[in-house]
This record gives sequence, C-alpha cells and structure tokens, in this order.
Amino acid sequence: MQLSERLLAVASLVTPGSRLADVGTDHGYVPIWLWEQGLIPSAIAMDVRKGPLSRAREHIRIHQGENEIETRLSDGLEKLAFGECDSLVIAGMGGMLMRRILADGQALLPGIRELVVQPQSDADRVRRFLQEAGWRIADEKMVFEEGKYYPMFRAVQGGMEYDREIWFLYGKILLERRDPVLRRYLEKEERTCVQIADRLRGAGTDGARGRLREITGTLVLIREALEYFG
Repeated sequence: MQLSERLLAVASLVTPGSRLADVGTDHGYVPIWLWEQGLIPSAIAMDVRKGPLSRAREHIRIHQGENEIETRLSDGLEKLAFGECDSLVIAGMGGMLMRRILADGQALLPGIRELVVQPQSDADRVRRFLQEAGWRIADEKMVFEEGKYYPMFRAVQGGMEYDREIWFLYGKILLERRDPVLRRYLEKEERTCVQIADRLRGAGTDGARGRLREITGTLVLIREALEYFG
C-alpha cells in the first residue's frame, strides 16, 4: 500500500511495537500500512461514519489484516476501553474537533503512551490543550502536499512549559529545528499578510482599520518566528 506524503509522515511518528487506535480512520490506510510494514502488532480503526468505516473494513480485508485490525463505529474515543492501545492517532480533522475528542475521552488518556495528532486547523489550540492536560510534545513534522501545509506532532505524558505564542502557533520543535517546510509556510504567510495590509491601508473604514491591526499583529508573530531561520 502506498501512503500520501501526509499520511506517511503521520505514520512515521508512531512508535514501532505500539498497539494502535486510529480515530477517524477513514479508509484505514494508516493502520493497514503500519501493520503491513511490521511496525505494529495490532490496531483498532474507528470512525463515527458508517460509510468510511465500511471502506476501511474492505481495505483491511483486501490486505488480509482482519485478524489484527479491528474496526469500530465510534464517536471519538467512545468505544475505546482503558489501556486498550499504546498509541492513539487522530489525523485529518479540525483542531477544535480534535480537542473535543481528547477532552471527552480524557479519562482514557492516562492509559495511552503517546498521541499522534495532525490537525487540519487550529494547531495552536491543540498544542494548548496538550499542555493543559499534562502532555509534552516530543516530535513535530510539517509536510506540503497538493498546495496545503500540514503540521503534525507526537506527544507523550509529562508536562511542558510553553511561554511564547509562536511556539503554540508554529511549533517549538519545528522552529528550533529550522524546518524548511515551516520556513516556506511562514514566508508565504508573510507575503499574504503584507499584501492584505497594503490593501487595507487604502480602505479608510473603521472595519478596515480594525482588520489592519489584526494583520499587523499576525505579521509581528510571523517575523518573530522567522528570526529562528536567520
């Protein structure tokens, strides 16, 4: 099975040997690939929708993984039992939904060794939730695929002290690593903000002035992050 660059990066964050639970599994590609590579002994593929779960079940059958990869219709972690997995993957959904799933299933989190998350939006809010819930981000990646930038991170139990806004927004590890994909993202965002600011300066309305203040604040943060790259 071939994975997209995004899903391959997500899969690479899973610790080998882990029992996996994949929330929002969609087609089941990540657990199937990890199992076929011999990187995990078993998996639970979960989705809240019957259609995607049916497709995942069919893909699992085609790849002859029925005995090792179980499917469950589940809203978030609802159908997961305490201690049933070592690694929890949540990828390809909005950050606020991801936060809700983790918050609703918080009683299960002490029995999980690592969280691998790939939010499609609001990555800063997911990072804040992890800090508040006593998790530590141990690794981060960012990929560019089909015109979009995708941040993702692996968290383990143990607190972290994030006290800079740019660490929540863009990822402390990515910044300290001077990740080239993050740099391209920041440079693109800087150009976009400068163009928007130039247009707003000529508008002269109260709404435009308010929006200009927001854009200016965002530019300050982007340029603070770009200082990591020299």
